[in-house]
Amino acid sequence: MKPRTGLFRFVALANAVAAAVLAQTLAPMRPPAVPLVAHDPYFSIWSMADRLTGDGVKHWTGKPNSLCVLLRVDGKSYQVVGRERVTNAVLDQVRLEVLPTRTIYRFAGAGVQLDLTFFTPAAPDDLEVLARPLTYIEWAVSAVDGKDHEVAIYFDAASDLVVNTADQPVEWGRYLLDGQTVLRMGSRDQPVLAKRGDDLRIDWGYLYLMADRADGTSAVAAPHQEARAAFESTGRLPDSDDLAAPSEPRRGGAAALAFAFDLGKVGAQPVSRYLMMAYDDLYSIEYFQRRLRPWWRRNGAGATDLLRAARNEHDALLARNKAFDDELMADMRKVGGEEYARLAALAYRQTLAAHKLVADADGAAMYFPKENFSNGCISTVDVIYPSSPFTLLFNPLLLKAQLQPVMDYAAMPRWRWPFAPHDLGTYPQANGQVYGGGERTEENQMPVEESGNMLIMVAALARTEGNAAFAQKYWPQLTKWAEYLKEKGLDPENQLSTDDFAGHLAHNANLSIKAILALGAYGTLCEMTGRQQDAALYRKTAQEFAAKWMQLADDGDHYRLAFDKTGTWSQKYNLVWDKLLGLGLFPAEVVRKEIAFYETKQNQYGLPLDNRKDYTKLDWLVWTSTLASNPADFEKLIAPAYRWANETPTRVPLTDWYDTVTGKQQGFQARSVVGGVFVKMLSDPAMWKKYSSRAVDKK
Repeated sequence: MKPRTGLFRFVALANAVAAAVLAQTLAPMRPPAVPLVAHDPYFSIWSMADRLTGDGVKHWTGKPNSLCVLLRVDGKSYQVVGRERVTNAVLDQVRLEVLPTRTIYRFAGAGVQLDLTFFTPAAPDDLEVLARPLTYIEWAVSAVDGKDHEVAIYFDAASDLVVNTADQPVEWGRYLLDGQTVLRMGSRDQPVLAKRGDDLRIDWGYLYLMADRADGTSAVAAPHQEARAAFESTGRLPDSDDLAAPSEPRRGGAAALAFAFDLGKVGAQPVSRYLMMAYDDLYSIEYFQRRLRPWWRRNGAGATDLLRAARNEHDALLARNKAFDDELMADMRKVGGEEYARLAALAYRQTLAAHKLVADADGAAMYFPKENFSNGCISTVDVIYPSSPFTLLFNPLLLKAQLQPVMDYAAMPRWRWPFAPHDLGTYPQANGQVYGGGERTEENQMPVEESGNMLIMVAALARTEGNAAFAQKYWPQLTKWAEYLKEKGLDPENQLSTDDFAGHLAHNANLSIKAILALGAYGTLCEMTGRQQDAALYRKTAQEFAAKWMQLADDGDHYRLAFDKTGTWSQKYNLVWDKLLGLGLFPAEVVRKEIAFYETKQNQYGLPLDNRKDYTKLDWLVWTSTLASNPADFEKLIAPAYRWANETPTRVPLTDWYDTVTGKQQGFQARSVVGGVFVKMLSDPAMWKKYSSRAVDKK
């Protein structure tokens, strides 16, 4: 029978039209928090209110990272960003759109329209640009009442961006780069990599501000209240920098770096300016007592090179990232619908901003995640695992850069256990596992969890790259973990899994699935490396285990939370890898039965993780939804999560652990695990190949 090409084209066109209509009719999204400047666990600034003037902007931890923007129109100043009132006049915020690499606000009033864009050039296939700790803050002003208006713009960044606590003294400086003013600020003491922990902000390195061009631009380093008051009253900045020590208490408030742009008369044609905001941390990570440079600095580049390259490449980067945003949003709508696309766009920069890309001593890329507002661990394996759909989709080289530090640690004599480690330390010091009993004891480890995670991710990396070279390099470790899972994985003993907040659990059915799929994944790696006999052996073992699992977990119309607990249930999110890796170990009826059961258990804001509590995990919820075989079932499971993101009363960067009844945060925020929402894109083989090949081809 010939394929009905015309019908297929008609259906595709109809779906595209329906998606476009939904995008226009669906109410604008109200994110729980909006990414403004999102680069790494220290340089990460968010708006946690409906309006940019509703609250001060903050670091992801919730501590102030103060920015202020004023717009002066015909001699009157209006506040656009910031809670501390410089003026009682505030422009109306009429639009907010969060795209993968840009956050766009629109304001209206006083006869003008202002578009304010926070643009981070984060197309993931270009590590050179992705690694730059620099965001462009862009303004476009136009008259909308048929008249011309005198317009000026004010921006400042306060000293709380460069210290952990407000009592730490800071220093500032003024420099020239190609004839243009550059302002710099940093802590006086510069304790490089001295602190480790969770609720911390950076207090070493330097913040830089530089405008797009010199004309119409002025700059000052002064107490923020003085700089803002001068602009509000005169439209100008103070005539000179404050020469006193910035750390001294004063009535003028905290130190700030301020820029002003005089746009002159503005008519219907938009007038645009931008500012570059960068943070040079000098050294980023300590890896087994070695201080590692950020990736962009690996060949000797410094702040001058960073700013000059960013200015010279701005126009090309903006055009490229606009095209990337448009393409990715369209593809995500095609795969998962409008609500899914918006949720994923919100997760995009958050995923990146929980990592730091550095260069090892030999120049190898190493990509370290921080386990934000959980325990502050660095390179947690069960954080890399849920975020891996992001790196597998957009740049598998980044996944390799995450896995290599873990594999190198596991190959050291000091790691003497037959299972994979949990972490490498506490951010930013990756000097050895600290979770549970550390590396000294088996107590409170996650042996099945982490071993399964590593085998699955290495197999997924091999599938994406088309070869198993990375696996071959670490074959003894992978084999040891496969042997461990063969012995311990089918019916796990009482132990923690990645959902450790739920406590220890024996006979965990979902954890057993992970072990079974990991054995199948190892069999695939054996086949890719020419070990055909081992491949057949592990394939057979995984098949036998899957059949036994169905008997052990069967509970009638669904499968159990634990093999020995009748009347229980849980999300079997690990099953998604059977589909993604093409293992085919579990029959389709397992997924069909589970999805049908899940649809009867949803609460207002989503499907609970299991029968014990009403809370869920956002990453696992999307993985579970991706098991659905048709768009209708997927959207039924995703829609409550999108509703939650719009209505949650907890205003923080996406939490991945929340209550499905109240919508409140249970714990965690700003974690990279939200990269797991991109698993839906991996379920479309064409999409997976389309995006991942862009980075692989650049190797």
